Amino acid sequence: MALQRYTSLLGETKLTFEFGRFAEQAHAAVTVQAGETVVLATVVVAKQEREGIDYFPLMVDYEERLYAAGKISGSRFIKREGRPSEEAILTARLVDRPLRPLFDKKFRRDVQVIITVLSVDTEYDPDVLAIIAASAALSKAGKAPFAGPVAACRIGMIDGKLVVHPTRLQMEASDLDLVVAGTADRIMMVEAGANEVPEDVMLEALKLAQSSMQDVIKTQKEFFVPYSSEEAIKAGPTAEDTIIEQYGSAIKAAYATGADRREKLDALLATILVELDGKFKQSEIKTVFGKLFDKEVRTAILDRKERPDGRAITEVRPITIEVGLLPRTHGSGLFTRGQTQALTIATLGAPGDEQMIDTMETEGTKRYMHHYNFPPFSTGETSPVRGASRREIGHGALAERALVPVLPDKDTFPYTIRLVSEILSSNGSSSMAATCGSTLALMDAGVPIKKPVAGVAMGLVTNHDSSVFEVLTDLQGQEDFSGDMDFKIAGTRDGITAIQMDTKIAGLSWPIIEQTLTQAYTGRMHIMDKMLEALPEPRADISAYAPRIVAIKIAPEKIGELIGPGGKNINRIIDAAGGKSVTSIDIEEDGTVLISSTDAELAQHAISEIQAIGRVIEVGEVFDGYVAGIVRDRNDPTKEIGAIVEFLPGKDGMVHISQVSNERIANISSLLNVGDTVRVKVIAIDPEKGRFSLSIKDVTD
Repeated sequence: MALQRYTSLLGETKLTFEFGRFAEQAHAAVTVQAGETVVLATVVVAKQEREGIDYFPLMVDYEERLYAAGKISGSRFIKREGRPSEEAILTARLVDRPLRPLFDKKFRRDVQVIITVLSVDTEYDPDVLAIIAASAALSKAGKAPFAGPVAACRIGMIDGKLVVHPTRLQMEASDLDLVVAGTADRIMMVEAGANEVPEDVMLEALKLAQSSMQDVIKTQKEFFVPYSSEEAIKAGPTAEDTIIEQYGSAIKAAYATGADRREKLDALLATILVELDGKFKQSEIKTVFGKLFDKEVRTAILDRKERPDGRAITEVRPITIEVGLLPRTHGSGLFTRGQTQALTIATLGAPGDEQMIDTMETEGTKRYMHHYNFPPFSTGETSPVRGASRREIGHGALAERALVPVLPDKDTFPYTIRLVSEILSSNGSSSMAATCGSTLALMDAGVPIKKPVAGVAMGLVTNHDSSVFEVLTDLQGQEDFSGDMDFKIAGTRDGITAIQMDTKIAGLSWPIIEQTLTQAYTGRMHIMDKMLEALPEPRADISAYAPRIVAIKIAPEKIGELIGPGGKNINRIIDAAGGKSVTSIDIEEDGTVLISSTDAELAQHAISEIQAIGRVIEVGEVFDGYVAGIVRDRNDPTKEIGAIVEFLPGKDGMVHISQVSNERIANISSLLNVGDTVRVKVIAIDPEKGRFSLSIKDVTD
């Protein structure tokens, strides 16, 4: 293979494209490198069409490799990579979303894009490079009808200044994490998290991203291979002309009936399937019927401003809200908008309940989690219930990201927080319902969030060149299926906290984006007002069933003593405070000890023991204790030389026989027995060994 190398700039960062070094049997293989981060993207297109499908079969996989970061799995038993991490799944979706709309929908051969991270440095994340590499490989392959190329760019904002393709270190101080993908003149995909960035600043950032991608797109055009004319896509299904001719007017009439439209259209489809049985495949008939129905939806919106459910273009569906529904959960919110219903439940846990993260790029913990469940009954369907799908992970991450900027700091609210959104009914924009439900559940749980967050999904219907369009507030299911855009925006009254945008057309123009941002703010504020009518502010206290967390400080050098050999002491304290199901204790490096318990009395017992261990004991102090044991001479076991007295929880010292009484005694047991309560005075301390010498006779009342 002949090595080919191209370079371009993304902001001030040099990107290097290389073909011809790896994977010669793939239809195209490219590495894209920025700094020391290198990703490999391969494309393979199946030789034959897949039979029996009515969609374009694109597969995008993103493969993390621990070796890329010079790591070996922390598991003792499994050292190879397993299931994709959530981060990998989200990146695969990030790559898929701007590519899919740029293929001819009638193409029926499998197209598989696999991105493998070969090397990752501490400067540049591989996600943006993955989008660019996938586009480059598709552009080079020439085996599928890809209307690219596509580029991507990350924009940060540090001290109010927008930064193109920032490093990871810069992103730590950034108020914006915006990833944009697009073609030379249109925006295809947006994914953003932000600390209340105003709409006008977000628009500026989008435009900066689009302009910054131009050199990368220009470079890809140098090696772009058009789809071969010899492999022209087959003409559309012959069923289309027949159905249009014989049933086109009937479909229009059924759609125009309004309230009972769905029933009439279903009956008409059943008639067509019977009458055309044997002439065309049922899948072809259903596909054509769906296309004609979509056309009627689009015509009604564009020509007459009539939405399928009769709403005005900017109208939000009716909203009902309930909070505190579930008696034993820590917080709950039921958010219903039209036929979309999300029940979100908040659970507060101890700091030790944080999720451990150990992936190719990330090591650490996560104190806030949002999980999104989309059961089949939510759409009136049946299907196997298995693990979380890519879609569920993606929607959960979006709603999670939307609330992160308003969470209380860990110092003031040290709880681990888990939210779960159960989508009980879905007819469009369930992720934004989950976002609104998250705000309600957090406030119901007494989490002192800084500001409430609401979200809304915006739709779009355009003509062939987007010169005529309608932006739809509060996108519902049918408008999503028939329309051109799903633009989700979440935020507070003061700015945006999260965006996720996908299109079904070849990108969005700036007039569409500008109108969407403006219109979405109005819709979001309407939803916010409804939420605050139900629950104006976070509850004053957390649930009676949530653990209470008390923080105390001990000297850092006392941590080892608190834990004890093999954790013996800390486990003893936890067991005495009801066990791990009731009480947990987390110790931080600076000596902060967090006691979490659902039983206040048991928690106080643990606090007292920890404070006792942590306190500094001085010579001359007097304590009440009990005799824990009798010390005998090693050489003469019959001879008693002292008593061990525990004078604080976990602390004991020795009372020598000479310190028991002012009178000489032959044996300790003549005056003391194990279990006796005594008052002792500290007369000496060995700081190196941590030993205490005690006296009974020197105690004066």
